[in-house]
Amino acid sequence: MMGDMRQSLLRRDALSAAKEVLYHLDIYLSGQVQNSPSPSVDTPTLELVEEFILHRRMSALQELQLLEIMCSCFQEQSRDAVRQLIFSALFTLQGNQADESRMALLGKLVSMAIAVGRVPILECAATWLQRSHTVYCVRLASGLVDDYCSLLPGSMVPTLNNISSSSPQFCCQFITAVTTLYDLSTELSPPVELLQMVVSWIQDDPRLVLVTLLNTPASSSQPMGSLDLTPLAGLVCWCVKSPLAYRRDRKQGLSNGMPDTKPEAGPLFSALHLSVLQVLLLLPGVLREKGLLGRLALMQPEQLTSLISDLSRLLEELNPLQGDTQTHTQLTLERLAQALQVAMAAGALLCSREDLRALCSHLPHNNLLQLVLSGPVQQSAFYPHVNTPPLGYSPRPLGPHLSAHSPHPTSRSPHPSSYPSYPSQPFIAGMAFPFRPSH
Repeated sequence: MMGDMRQSLLRRDALSAAKEVLYHLDIYLSGQVQNSPSPSVDTPTLELVEEFILHRRMSALQELQLLEIMCSCFQEQSRDAVRQLIFSALFTLQGNQADESRMALLGKLVSMAIAVGRVPILECAATWLQRSHTVYCVRLASGLVDDYCSLLPGSMVPTLNNISSSSPQFCCQFITAVTTLYDLSTELSPPVELLQMVVSWIQDDPRLVLVTLLNTPASSSQPMGSLDLTPLAGLVCWCVKSPLAYRRDRKQGLSNGMPDTKPEAGPLFSALHLSVLQVLLLLPGVLREKGLLGRLALMQPEQLTSLISDLSRLLEELNPLQGDTQTHTQLTLERLAQALQVAMAAGALLCSREDLRALCSHLPHNNLLQLVLSGPVQQSAFYPHVNTPPLGYSPRPLGPHLSAHSPHPTSRSPHPSSYPSYPSQPFIAGMAFPFRPSH
């Protein structure tokens, strides 16, 4: 029967054949979901997908029409299980020559789904991002950023802003992928409008960063080489590295005779840093609910080791004793200290102070970092909810759910009054820790 179908498809034009395979896939998998306890796609059907959708040449117009047909197919299919199986049959990487065509078609389909607001496709793409290898997830994210920042500059924020509420799962996975793509270890840095959008999303709803964790059963395990369960580690790296990384990029640009025309990203990273600390403060309750408090490190020791190594290398490239560089160095170290203390208190980083001291031993001196490395790490109950406003930048006001928490905890400071008082903005109400927004 499958052979007869193939012969029939060979007589059709490329678009008509691809449309017929999609129709067959929909009918076949709907039956599988209805009649089988373990629905799956058989090999002959996968071969039809490869031959008539992925390998046949199409004109640009035919390809656009195919994308529109696929959008309609996913939109009209009411059962999520069937949609996910169709998406899996089309785009699960098989380790063969068709994978390049799969990635190209996937990038175009997700880009179109973003443009026209096809949420079912974005939900399927979120699942794909969670199950696929990081290398391919980064490729997909890179293509989407190119589409909306390079080919259509100025379109990313207005186009993607509403997606955070309609498909938070996709947005969470997308943030994880872009923080992996732009890790600031090289001169590749996130476009300012992408950074602005991420800050806006997280300020609107800090729990967006935890959506994948919230929706993942506690007993399940991540596929080998997949993206992190949350983008927290990547976001911490952005905030901590950014003062030095952007200082390096500016210095290299000027030495190459290039004018400094990039928009100022410092205030955005300052706002993002505060938002990340707010997210960390939500973690103990989430981890406790899932029975994972003290058992699941959302910031792995090897990620922290890589971060410290990158900071050391950045400092070698710059002169840490130079006026401006020294200011940026201290800002970086203060953000590192704040992130470490809150992450340990929240249960996101399961690491001893002895290990931290060894890791940070080659970094320049910073009073706050020394305090964190030498003093006791307080339990999360000692940390009141952050209720200070974003520093330096606020594209949108914080939602009411972030400002209606406990009253100002001036009487609950976990540090003795004998510690020196720093004349600067506290990063958490009631804590005399220095927080310097970049200017």
